[in-house]
Amino acid sequence: MVQVFDWYRVAAPAERRTFWGCFCGWTLDSFDNQVLAFLLPTLMAAWHFSKSEAGLIATSSLLAASIGGWVSGILSDRHGRVRVLTGSIIWFTAFSVIAGFTGSYHQLLIVRALQGVGFGAEWAVGAALMAEVISPDHRGKALGLVQSGFSVGWALAAVVTGVLLANLPAAIAWRTAFWVGVVPALVVLLIRRYIPEPEMFREMKKATGGAIVATWRSAFRSDVRRASLLAALLVTGLQASSYALMIWLPTMLVQVRHLHVSSVALMATMMSAGSFIGQVGFAYLNDSLGRRSSAIAFCLFAVLLTGCYLFVPLDAWMLAVLGLPVGMFINGAFAGIGPMLSELFPTQIRTTCMGFSYNVGKSVGALSVAAVGVVAERIGMVGSIAVFSFIGYFCALVALSFLPETRGRDLTRVAPIDDPYDQIDLLKQASPTRR
Repeated sequence: MVQVFDWYRVAAPAERRTFWGCFCGWTLDSFDNQVLAFLLPTLMAAWHFSKSEAGLIATSSLLAASIGGWVSGILSDRHGRVRVLTGSIIWFTAFSVIAGFTGSYHQLLIVRALQGVGFGAEWAVGAALMAEVISPDHRGKALGLVQSGFSVGWALAAVVTGVLLANLPAAIAWRTAFWVGVVPALVVLLIRRYIPEPEMFREMKKATGGAIVATWRSAFRSDVRRASLLAALLVTGLQASSYALMIWLPTMLVQVRHLHVSSVALMATMMSAGSFIGQVGFAYLNDSLGRRSSAIAFCLFAVLLTGCYLFVPLDAWMLAVLGLPVGMFINGAFAGIGPMLSELFPTQIRTTCMGFSYNVGKSVGALSVAAVGVVAERIGMVGSIAVFSFIGYFCALVALSFLPETRGRDLTRVAPIDDPYDQIDLLKQASPTRR
């Protein structure tokens, strides 16, 4: 475990600030996103909407995030990583506050969809920012630790909503849960004020003369098209499996396992603790065993443990205990997505392609949230979660079978242009001049 933090001890001050800026940003992103999952049972009871309608709220946010993430990736390649990340924090925090003032299902649906536009930027742009400032030998560990901010945010969401629902009237508690996100947002903005743009990015902009290279078509260039689509399939599978269980976990535990809402917070906290352990562990395996082997192993263990968690009759204590390893493996593999995707694409279009692959995968995977709610009406909540979790892992394993091993790649030499069409000067392709 000590080796996981070796890179941090030798990192420059700017690299350390970048780490904390990205880690806190992902934590806040996860917190604001997961708060809804813990509030759904309360909101369903207050506003009397169905499981399928509940799934639509979560899905609309995730679909909007895919659009926001792709657009933010393009803007990041054009204008800078830090500037776009700062804007994303302001955007989704503002809509989190507005969500606390909504008074109906349809109002919340619209506000959460708009909030999702800001969610999309945080992952791809933050991963590229971190990857571009860290040594290739430690890229997997550093990005894996940043990814663990997701688990911290999830745990905070579970604790905050659990405490608020236990101590305040439901009508006040759920609104307060949305408003609490303002506090960590201010901390993140303060940290990011002192983070510079990566030297790699500045050199790329100097080499291109500041010309616009990244466009919406960049992810389909012949030298990166295959990687873009396979990466999207990988993210689709992992996201579908994770969301199917995580978004519906509180509802399943309350309505199927008949646990009290306060007990659900404990279950989710145990699972988020497991997620943190799994992501930190994956961070080390990522650099020692490689991206593909580590991810395949985690996916196979996740299939086994998810099946046990869903179908083996367990009391509340055993559900809490098993939640630790389940969280380790269903979310641990996400620690390898950032390093792998950042190593697949060149600097000029890195966040554009990462934004496309991650957010298209995230949006398609998000369909599992709504699909679980719809199918649950026919086959039950447990069976529905299982179906979409297992389909997701199958997709992830297929993608991993065809993606290359990228461990240790030099990001300045990624994806050379090898197609006659793409050998045309990129600056000429991107130039707005018309003759």
